[in-house]
Amino acid sequence: MARLKRRFTKLPFTSVFLTLLVALPLVLAAVDAPTGFNNVTNGFESQPNFDLDRAQFDSVEEIMDGLGPVYNAQACRECHQNPVSGSSAQVNELRAGVTSGGVFTDHAGGSLINDRAIDPAIQEQVFDSDNTRTFRTSLNVLGDGFVEAINDIDFKTVELAQPVAMRGTRIMVPVLETGVGGGRLVMRVGRFGWKDQHASLLSFAADAYLNEMGITSPIFPTENTSNGNSVAAFDTQPDPEDAATGPNPFGPDVEAFTRFMRSTEAPPRGPITSDVTAGEAVFDSIGCVTCHTDSFTTAAPGTSLNGGLFVVDASLGSKTIHPYGDFLLHDINTGDGIVQNGGAATRNMVRTAPLWGLRTRTRLMHDGQSLTIRDAIARHGNQAASTVASFNTLSKTDTNNLLKFLNSL
Repeated sequence: MARLKRRFTKLPFTSVFLTLLVALPLVLAAVDAPTGFNNVTNGFESQPNFDLDRAQFDSVEEIMDGLGPVYNAQACRECHQNPVSGSSAQVNELRAGVTSGGVFTDHAGGSLINDRAIDPAIQEQVFDSDNTRTFRTSLNVLGDGFVEAINDIDFKTVELAQPVAMRGTRIMVPVLETGVGGGRLVMRVGRFGWKDQHASLLSFAADAYLNEMGITSPIFPTENTSNGNSVAAFDTQPDPEDAATGPNPFGPDVEAFTRFMRSTEAPPRGPITSDVTAGEAVFDSIGCVTCHTDSFTTAAPGTSLNGGLFVVDASLGSKTIHPYGDFLLHDINTGDGIVQNGGAATRNMVRTAPLWGLRTRTRLMHDGQSLTIRDAIARHGNQAASTVASFNTLSKTDTNNLLKFLNSL
C-alpha cells in the first residue's frame, strides 16, 4: 500500500485522473436529463450527425430499397412524428390471433397484420377465426436512450416496492444483436414495446424495420409472410436488404435509427403552475404514481450493457428522467390478449404507458380507443381498481388539479 501511494504521488494529477477514468465507470451526481421538442441532440452524437440520422429516420422507403412485400409504413416518422420526429402519432397497428381455453395462438404468420402490400395478391387480412383482435398505438421514442441506460436492478427495485395487489411483472428478453453471427444471446429486462418485448434500441429498431416496413437486416434477415404464405415471388431485393457493412455490422439504416433514438432529448413538461403542483400531489395520494413511476436514474457513465455492445457515455449516464411509467407489465383490465416475449401469463397485461408527452396525444391507452384523459382513467380496473375508486371520490377541485397536472406532461 505504501509503495502504491508513493508511486501515485510522483504522477501528475492529470495522469492519476486519466488512470482512474479508464479503470472505473465515472461516479457522478445525477442531474436531470435534457428535454425538448426541438430536434436537438442530447449529446450522444454531434448535432450534424444527429441531423443525418434523423433524416434517415424520416426518409421514405421504396420497393427498390426493400420495402415490403407486406408492410405498414414507408418511414419511421410516419408513426413517430407529433410534434417532432421520435414522438408518438395517431397511427395504430393491427394484431390478431386465436384464443381457446385461455391459450393464445398467433394469426398465421404472426400476430401482426400488415395493412399494406406491394401487390394486392399478398394483402394480409384478419380471419373470421381470429377471435382476439386489437389495435396498438404508436409509441413515443424520445428519451428512450435514457430508458435503455437504466440498470435492470432498478426495475426490480420499483417492482418490489409496489403493493402486492398492484405489483408489476418484469420479464427478461433477449438482446437480439448479441446472437448475430452465432453469439450467445444476452438477456435483459424488457422495457420497449407495449409487451416489453425488447430491451435494447438496436433490437427494437431492427424489429420495426422488418415488421413495419418489411426491410430485413442482419438481426432479422428473413422476410415476413402474408397470412403464413411465402412472399418470395414478390421480393425483388436480396436479403438482408439493410446489409451489414464494415462499420455497421447490424445494418447502416438500423444503426442510424438506433443512434437517433439514443440521441434524443426526453419529452419536456408544459407550464408548471401551483394548480399543476397540487394536482401532482393528488396523483401521488390516490396511487397513480405506484405504476406511473415519476423518476429513474440511469447507470453511471462507463457502464457496459447489452452484452458489451452498448457502453453508457456521459450524455446518457447518471441522468434522472421523469417518464411517469414503471416500464413493467400490468393487468388493468384492458389487456389486448396477445402473447409475445413474456409467455402465456402476460396475455392480458400491457406495459404501463409512460405519461411523458401525454399532452401531445389524441388517442390514449394501448389501443387508442380512449380519447380523453377521463376516458382513459375510467377504463382502468383490476390492479388499478383501488386507484380509480379513489379518483371517483375526489372533490371537484382535486379532480381539476389532477387533470391540469396530467395535461402538463
